[in-house]
Amino acid sequence: MPWLQLKARVAPEQAETLEELLIAEGASAITLQDAQDDPVFEPDLGTTPLWQETILTGLYDDLDNIDAMLERVHQAWTLAIDDDPCPTIEYELLDDRDWQREWMDGFTPLQMGKRLWIVPSWHEAPDPLAVNLLLDPGLAFGTGTHPTTALCLEWLDELATRTPLEGKSVLDFGCGSGILAIAALKLGAADAFGTDIDPQALIASRDNAQRNGIAEPRLRLYLPDQLPAGVEDIVVANILAAPLIELAPIIAARVATGGHLALSGILAKQADEVLEAYRNQGLQMDVPVEREGWVRLNGYRRV
Repeated sequence: MPWLQLKARVAPEQAETLEELLIAEGASAITLQDAQDDPVFEPDLGTTPLWQETILTGLYDDLDNIDAMLERVHQAWTLAIDDDPCPTIEYELLDDRDWQREWMDGFTPLQMGKRLWIVPSWHEAPDPLAVNLLLDPGLAFGTGTHPTTALCLEWLDELATRTPLEGKSVLDFGCGSGILAIAALKLGAADAFGTDIDPQALIASRDNAQRNGIAEPRLRLYLPDQLPAGVEDIVVANILAAPLIELAPIIAARVATGGHLALSGILAKQADEVLEAYRNQGLQMDVPVEREGWVRLNGYRRV
């Protein structure tokens, strides 16, 4: 049986409205994705980054009266949002196929360093003896595919190879999905804190910890203003350059004597400014590691 696919480009803040209108018309599935796969550079501190444009796709098994359905969507949009025209909605007929299976087949395990793998839940671990982190791809918070996340995961794997993490404490500043904190725990760290300005990120981190068999006392999650005072042996912060610079006194102060730091979410051209901010906090900073225009900055606090 063929399917009808509708597709529209819409501003992120209006995507929910169009999604509701398409669901009301009987959509079997709705997906949203970043139109350009572009990161959002330098949002104001305390705000949640948004895509600049969203592609919204609706899938229908009813092929009749397409023009009438689109007209109803346009009329409903005008009633809901009268100051912006309804986005152009394109449509095409698609051959029948197993859509869920096709989507799942697009994601395979990712190796991060020598021992660490990110494994979607529907895949078997490629190496049962490796450190396997179960994490499904999604639309938010980070799943290891972006260079900034991969750089941090590889650093954790390398650090665990050089210096066993047993007994070490970790802070994941801007934890998102919790992927970095969970990776550190699975690599042997004793316990971890995660903090994020987005409450939904804390929920995602908790869910992912449970999926990976991490008991709640080992990963404690807080909004930034509720994070207990203290220092950690390992601090990771994969956010953006501007907040990293602004928060340098706070983040650097969390690095224990002899502890290690990794920073990412930084464009190559921003590296020098971020390095200076953390050197000014008494940390020894290494040469940046670059990938696809992004860098990771490593540092440590002398004993």
